Amino acid sequence: MKERLFQWIEALAASPHPGAWLFLLAFAEASFFPVPPDVLLITLGVVAPEKAIGYALITTAGSVLGGALGYAIGLYGGRPVLLRFFDRTKVAAVERLYDRYNAWATGIAGLTPIPYKVFTIGGGAFRIRFRVFMLASLASRGLRFMTEGILLYFFGAAARRFLYEQFNWLSIALVIVGILGFWAVHRVGKHAHAREIERQGAVEGDGPGA
Repeated sequence: MKERLFQWIEALAASPHPGAWLFLLAFAEASFFPVPPDVLLITLGVVAPEKAIGYALITTAGSVLGGALGYAIGLYGGRPVLLRFFDRTKVAAVERLYDRYNAWATGIAGLTPIPYKVFTIGGGAFRIRFRVFMLASLASRGLRFMTEGILLYFFGAAARRFLYEQFNWLSIALVIVGILGFWAVHRVGKHAHAREIERQGAVEGDGPGA
């Protein structure tokens, strides 16, 4: 099975328009397809390291837009869609993460063994704010794929073995960085909102009735 998968990926990489296949694979994986786009991205990055960052951008765009499709599937299909296609324990785990972190749970999807598509469909099923969902998706998927692209750009074939052997650890490291970034953005936004409330209170206190 694994050998057939790599043969299929190599055929896509050798096609006249590998970038289009990469986009489609990333799009499909984020909403319904089981094969991650990293395999094709790494293969293309080894063949043409000078194009690796461009391929990473294509992968990010496809994955984020595919995530939007997954969100729509969950929004209109609801929990029954999740339970029909995914294990109940995975659905429950995703729901707990969304209850705790809201849309930012999308950003820590790579830390779990749960497929990314469960988070995208779950985002719609649990009525997560779409704007924040898309920002978290862009940040997390961009961080993941751009890191791979940059490594391939500078190290080419040498990066392939590292990415395959250390992929899980690299994913965890990227998720930790992402969580810290999301936490910082959340704290800055919270303080800004508090200052705005204080400012409005001061303006009302200085009004005609003061």
